[in-house]
Formats: sequence, structure tokens, C-alpha cells
Amino acid sequence: MSDTRRRVKVYTLNEDRQWDDRGTGHVSSTFVERLKGISLLVRAESDGSLLLESKISPNTAYQKQQDTLIVWSEAENYDLALSFQEKAGCDEIWEKICQVQGKDPALEITQDPIDESEEERFEEMPETSHLVELPPCELARLEEIADLVTSVLSSPIRREKLALALMSEGYMKKLLQLFQVCEDLDNREGLHHLYEIVRGVLFLNKAALFEVMFSDDCIMDVVGCLEYDPALVQPKRHREFLTKTAKFKEVIPITDSELRQKIHQTYRVQYIQDIILPTPSVFEENFLSTLTSFIFFNKVEIVSMLQEDEKFLTEVFAQLTDEATEDGKRRELVNFFKEFCAFSQTLQPQNRDAFFKTLANLGILPALEIVMGMDDLQVRAAATDIFSYLVEFSPSMVREFVMQEPQQTDDDVLLINVVIKQMICDSDPELGGAVQLMGLLRTLIDPENMLTPTNKTEKTEFLSFFYKYCMQVLTAPLLANTVDEKKSKALQEGSTKINPVCPDNFQTAQLLALILELLTFCVEHHTYHIKTYIMNKDLLRRILVLMNSKHTFLALCALRFMRRIIGQKDEYYNRYIIKGNLFEPVINTLLDNGTRYNLLNSAIIELFEFIKVEDVKSLIAHIIDNYYKALESIEYVQTFKGLKGRYEQEKDRQTLRLNRYRRDARTLDEDEEMWFHEDEDDDEGEAVEKSRPEEEFPESYGKYMEAKKVKESDDKENFPKQTPTGSFKFTFSHSAGAANGANGKPAASHAAAASPNGSPAKSDAPPGTLVVKTAMVGLVDYPDDEDEEEEDEEQSPRKRPRLGS
Repeated sequence: MSDTRRRVKVYTLNEDRQWDDRGTGHVSSTFVERLKGISLLVRAESDGSLLLESKISPNTAYQKQQDTLIVWSEAENYDLALSFQEKAGCDEIWEKICQVQGKDPALEITQDPIDESEEERFEEMPETSHLVELPPCELARLEEIADLVTSVLSSPIRREKLALALMSEGYMKKLLQLFQVCEDLDNREGLHHLYEIVRGVLFLNKAALFEVMFSDDCIMDVVGCLEYDPALVQPKRHREFLTKTAKFKEVIPITDSELRQKIHQTYRVQYIQDIILPTPSVFEENFLSTLTSFIFFNKVEIVSMLQEDEKFLTEVFAQLTDEATEDGKRRELVNFFKEFCAFSQTLQPQNRDAFFKTLANLGILPALEIVMGMDDLQVRAAATDIFSYLVEFSPSMVREFVMQEPQQTDDDVLLINVVIKQMICDSDPELGGAVQLMGLLRTLIDPENMLTPTNKTEKTEFLSFFYKYCMQVLTAPLLANTVDEKKSKALQEGSTKINPVCPDNFQTAQLLALILELLTFCVEHHTYHIKTYIMNKDLLRRILVLMNSKHTFLALCALRFMRRIIGQKDEYYNRYIIKGNLFEPVINTLLDNGTRYNLLNSAIIELFEFIKVEDVKSLIAHIIDNYYKALESIEYVQTFKGLKGRYEQEKDRQTLRLNRYRRDARTLDEDEEMWFHEDEDDDEGEAVEKSRPEEEFPESYGKYMEAKKVKESDDKENFPKQTPTGSFKFTFSHSAGAANGANGKPAASHAAAASPNGSPAKSDAPPGTLVVKTAMVGLVDYPDDEDEEEEDEEQSPRKRPRLGS
């Protein structure tokens, strides 16, 4: 059907008292044999399916609102609404409804929406008849009117009767004229009564009353009445704000007077609901549902009218992207688009899709690149809100745009890099904007929403793009705050505790925590790309420097990053951790924490518990070989003794396994032979998969133990010794990057150890061997500042309690 007069949207009211859009179609009224009566039928314009089939019941209360809405209830909790494209179509259907019910089409409501049982009870009470007889609209009777209005709010029946009385004979307009008289006379008592009356009328929740109260002639008087709250010493100045402070700015002239009036009305009604009226109590929460619906349908109408005006939107975008546009003008344009996108949330899904596709075609994303890079904080905030609408609507659309950029522009002005830099440079002490932007970045790099049917390679292409062009921008603050050698030395000279985090203030710590949260997400969801990046940048070592931060939450973020890596149970990660001795900062933090029972202690214990429970053999061997002397005194949990047990079980098992092949099978006694066959079944899979990295453990372990025995006599003085407090201390035996060498390949390095007279002496211990110094040093050991570190070691005892003190 091509007749736009009968084009409607069907809405139903959900449990949250919000209108859900059920689709767009064309309405007709016809006799339906099955329902035995004239019915309203709505067929979808897309496929002709039946969206609505509703018999016009003689007892149903239909309401006509805002010239283009018909609302009614078909059951106790099932409200329906038809929103017409044209007033003429609404009038035609309304006349048909009134004809079926035998009512005058001039009425806005066909009858009282009261249950029959309630109506019977109401009629049986003659004393209630006076409730619908309003006193004369006079100054002297304002108190009586106010008492009447407030008294009916608890009874649905009496509210309906009062609403009908107020709509007759222009009673509301007469009341609002009395407001002007009271204000001229400065009659505070009368003004206080009018406040109660107008507030009570709003709570009657009747659209027909709202049409009168929110008209151009009356709305400012309604606002004026609501200024005189009896609880306030001085009245509020809402009218002054609406007329003088809140200026309506037309970024592009609006020629449609109806649209302009609708925008004004919607803003003022929203102001009444959000600012003037007090937050409704639990008992009042449904009293303003019709007011919410009034605003909702207004917004739908505004967005639809603007969206259909292609010339208007084209002109807006032309000025937004024009370099000659003044900053003030661009600010207004951005704020307009922010409101426009916010209003678009009221559209039905298919119309919202069309809306955002229109914006994309007009160039909203390149425009945002320009705006988000501006110095004006308000403009950047508004642009961020617009960007969030686009990301939430279609992450794929944003990704498709940014992947086309590198061919046309520099890395510095890529949209995602602009977003990252704005996150990094957030001036808010609480980093509210940075948190919002981090959430948007997380949505964009989440593989879960990259599996679009139209683009099978989106995941691979976008992640390659992100790690090539954007990851270095994201991690720049993290790397800058953990590897500054000069700054580390300066802190070492001025503090007894070396802390390379600089500046180690709350805002910086918060930013680094946000970056770590995003990187931890990458470890879990990106596997290959993030693994390559971590290995190439020696990223875990740099992050573990933050274990030394005075901000416990940041230390926990660094620990969580390592925990997520170990949780992958990837032997490449495990070898990287072993070669870099990356458990050292974690164990140092555990020892520093002493006997305090806190979240940091529990998180570190859980890390080792996971390794024990999952039986990660390579890590267990590394931990026991290098750190068990320091950990064996921790007995308040059985984690470390359990690790030792796992280690010894594996060691015995491998020894028996080796001996089993060396001995002649004929020399096995009966018990050993039985054990052998049982063990054979268990180890069958291992024999087949001998090439697996974790199964290389026995051979490497045997070589390591032989080398260790040869060195034991020469290295006795390097054996772990207890510190004066009875605990142990480790130092890095690699500088940042030493784990992979200068060219990214594994390289051995030696830690400096102090000789008995305090002078530096090179240790001959192989990489991975525990080297304990006679004095404490900081978390990071740089290879070219050994002399300075040795001079300061004796002056840098750790302040926090040590285990065993």
C-alpha cells in the first residue's frame, strides 16, 4: 500500500514502562469474521506480514494524543500505541473507532479506562460524586483545589474522574491564568497552592492534559508554578534559565516551524522531568510513565523529520569538515550531532541502522578525527560520545574505516591512535574519559565481534593492522615509565628504595593500570599477535618492574598480566619466563610483603598454586632449582612444599624411567615387572609425543644437574645465604632485554655480586643460578651501572617487614 496517510509504527509498553517498537506498516479497519467485529489491522510494509490484529471493543478506552498517536490497553498489562506518519490518517482511524463505540470524534478519550467491577462499586457510593465537581477557579478556592488534587492520587478511579473534569471547559488554562495574578500580587500562599496543584496534575499521568500544559501558550506558566516549592525559602529561577541561559542555537537554519516548535517543547518537557520534578518515590514511579512516553514519541518524530531532510544533514557535514569553519561554530555542530545521536536511540532497529549508515556515508568518521584532535575539552568530550555511539552500533564499520587510513595519512593521525592519545592525555584526575575510551578500544579489538558474515578475513586483517600501527602508541607510556635508566639512578640516589616508575603518582598509576588491563585482554584473546609482541619487546620484564610500585593496585595489575600469560599454558611463554628469570620480581614482592595477609599475598600464592595444580613441569623445575631455598620457610600454605613434591615426583619418575630402559628386562622381579606394565600404560602417550617441549625436561634436567655438581665446589661462597633478617633476596641476572639479547635471540648475562670487601666481582654462575648478594639492591639491575649500585647497596635496606623477621 502506497498511501502514506495510513503508514504507522506499532508500539507495545514493556515491563519497564518503556515503548518497544514492533515494526512499521499500514493500518486499516475492517470486519474480521474470526473476531466477530470491526478490527484494526496493521500489515508490515516490508513483507506484508500481520503486525497487529485488534478488535475495536465497545468497552476499551482509546486515547488520541499529539494528533498522530492512538493509545489503548487490551489487557491489564498490555498497552498498545499506533504512531501515524500523517495527522489525516490518525483522524480517519480515530473516527472509525469512535463510530464503533458511538462516541464523538471531537473527544480525546473515548471513555474512562475503568474495570467494570470498579465502576459498579464507584456508582454504588453516592458520596463520591462530589469528587468530580471542581470548585470555581478562583484565588480564594486554590487551597480547596490543591487538597482535592493531592487526595485523588492514591485512587486510579478518582484520578480518571478528576482528569476528565480538568479537561472540560478549559479549566487548566484558567488555573494557569491565576498563576500570573498570584505572581503579580506576590501572593506566596496562592503560589504554593498552585505548585501542589500543577505537580498533582502531572502525576495524573494523562496525555490529554499534557497536550494543554505543554503547549506554547502554557508551558512557561507550568514551569513558573513549579518554581514555588513550599519547601524552599526562595523560589527557583527555572524560567530565567530556559529563556536566557539555555539558548536555542540553530547550527543550520531550520525552516520547518513545526519541527522547531517540537524541539523547543521536547527540551522544556525533558527539563521539567529531569530537573524540576523531584525524584519520584517507589509509590510514585509509575505516575510519570505517560510523561516519559510523551518525550519518547517527540524524539522519534524529531529524528525522523531531520533524517528525511537530506539537504539539512549534507549542509551540517559540509560545515563540520570545512577547515574555514570557526572553532565556535564547529563546537555547536558537534554538540548538535551528539544530541542527534542520543535521540536516534529511540528509533526502531532498522531505522537506526539507516540513520548511522547515512552518517557514515556523509563522512562522520573523518570528521571525528579532526574534532577529537582539537584542544577544546568540551568538543573532545562530545566527539567521544558520538564515537561511542558509532562503536556500539557497528564496530566493523569503524574498523573498516581505520584500515583504509594508512594509505592516506600518517600514523599519528590515525583515528584509533587519536583515541589512544586522548586516553593517555586525559587531564581528569579520576581518568573518567580514559576509562570510557579504553572500553571503546576493547570493543574494537575484541575478536568476538569480528566474525561478520560479509568479511571472513576481518579478524586477521584488523589485528595485523592494530599491532603494526597502534600497539606501540598504546604501550608507549608503559615502556617510558619502566625503562628510563637515568631516572632510575636519580631515584636510587634520593630514596632507600629504588622505584623506576616515574612519576609514581596516582594518576600515572591509574593510566598504566588501564593499559595493563587492555594488554591482559589481548593475551587472552589475541594469542599469536600479542605473543610475538611480548617476545620482541621483552614486555613482561618491563611490566614486572611495576611490582615495585607503591600503588598496590598497579602491582596487582602487573601480576595479573603475568598470571594470564602463565594461564595460557604455552611452552613458548614458559621458556621466555625461564630464560629471563622473570619470577624474581614476583618472589621479591612476596618476601617484601612479609607475613601480612592481604590481596597481594593471596594473588601471588594463587599464581604458584595454579602452576602446582596444572603441573606445569618446566616452570616447577625452574622455581625449585632457583628459588626454593627462599620459599621453603613459607609454611602458612602448602603451595611451595607441594611444588617441591611435584618436582621430586617428576625427578624420581624420570630416573626410574631411564633405569627401566638400561636394565635387562630379564632381571626384573615380578613386582617390578608388574609396576613396569602399569606404568607403560600411563606413559604410552608420552613415549609417542617425545618431541613435545615439556617432555624435554628430563634430558635438560640431567645435564643441568651434572653441570651443577661440577660447579658446586667452586661456587660454595655463592650459595644462597640468609640475610640478617632470615629471608632471601634475589636480583635480576639480566638487564631489560638481556633475555633475548640485542637482536632478540637468547643471550646469557651475569649479575654483579659483591665480594667480601664490598668491591664488585663478576660471578661465574651460569644463567638461572641463584646469586645472593651480601646487601640489598633494587628491582632492576642495569649492566652499565654496577659500580653505582654496589656503592649504594649497603645504604638501601628494604623498609618493609621481611619473612622470618
